[in-house]
Amino acid sequence: MARSGVASRREIERLVAAGRVTLNGAILTTPAVRVRAEDTLAVDGKVIGAADPARLFLYHKPPGLVTTHRDPGGRPTVFDGLPKGLPRLISVGRLDLNSEGLLLLTNDGELSRALELPATGLPRRYRARARGVIDQARLDDLAEGIDIAGVRYGPITARLDKVKEAAGRNSANLWISVVLTEGKNREVRRVLEHLGLKVNRLIRLAYGPFALGELERGGVQEVDPRVVRELLAPYISPRNLPTGDRASWPPAGRAASDGPERDVRRGAPPQGPYPQASCPRPTNTRRDPHTWRASDAVTPRRGPPRRPR
Repeated sequence: MARSGVASRREIERLVAAGRVTLNGAILTTPAVRVRAEDTLAVDGKVIGAADPARLFLYHKPPGLVTTHRDPGGRPTVFDGLPKGLPRLISVGRLDLNSEGLLLLTNDGELSRALELPATGLPRRYRARARGVIDQARLDDLAEGIDIAGVRYGPITARLDKVKEAAGRNSANLWISVVLTEGKNREVRRVLEHLGLKVNRLIRLAYGPFALGELERGGVQEVDPRVVRELLAPYISPRNLPTGDRASWPPAGRAASDGPERDVRRGAPPQGPYPQASCPRPTNTRRDPHTWRASDAVTPRRGPPRRPR
C-alpha cells in the first residue's frame, strides 16, 4: 500500500486499525499480512491497483504551510494547493510551519521511508538566519554531537557565514550554514536555540543529492526517471523502478514555476534564487547502498522538459 502511494506506513496502520482496509472482502485487523499478486486489496471500498513506478518531485515550500495531508487546526497544508495532474504524493521528512525551501515529494512510501532514515546518511543542507552572539569555535563543537534535554543529536557541521551588527551590543543578525544527516524534529532550531540563538528564518537548500537551485517559491519539478534510477536504485524495489529518460511533469507548455504562490505571510522576504548546494549521492550499487561519492547536487530544470529527438 505504501508503494502504491496510498499513504505513509504510519497512516496505513491507522487505516487498518480503523477497519477501513479489506483483503478479498474481509476487513483487516492487522497490517502484518502478506498480500499476494492475485489478492484484492481495498481502502474504503476502492480497489488498490498495482504500484506505479516510483516518482520523485522537488517542491519549494513557502513558510506558513504544514507538511501534512490534514491539519486538525485547519491550517493550510503543503498538499492543499499542489497543481492538478500530480499523483497522490507523500513527503520525504518534513519542514515545520515557519521553515521554507526544498521538500521532496514521492508516490512511493518505501522510498520516502528509506530517504528519511538517519542510517541512510543523506545530508540535509540548511541556511539559518538567527539573532544572537556566537563564534565559529562554538559552532565547531557541534561536530561532536550534542545532548539537549535528554535528546542526543549527532554530528552537525555549522559555518558562520555573515554577521550584521545590530543596534544593541549583545546581539547581531547572523547567517549560518548547517549540514546534518539525522533530521530530528526541529533539529536546527533546537540546537541553535540551545546555543543562545533565536532562529527567525530557516531555508533548506538541499536534501541528499537534490538541491533547491532556482526553483521558484511554490514551484514543483519532477526529477527525471533516469536520475532516479542512477541515484536512488538501492532504495526502490526493482519492479517499481521508473523507465524512460524524461520526466512527465510539468506537461508540455507548462513551466516548472507555474505552481501556485504559496506564501501566506504578509511582508515575506524575497524568494530565491538560493545558492546551489553540493551534496554526496549514493553509488548505484545494491551490495552497499550506504557507500557515497562526492558529486554535484541535482538541481531542477527551468521550463518544460525537452522533447526527445
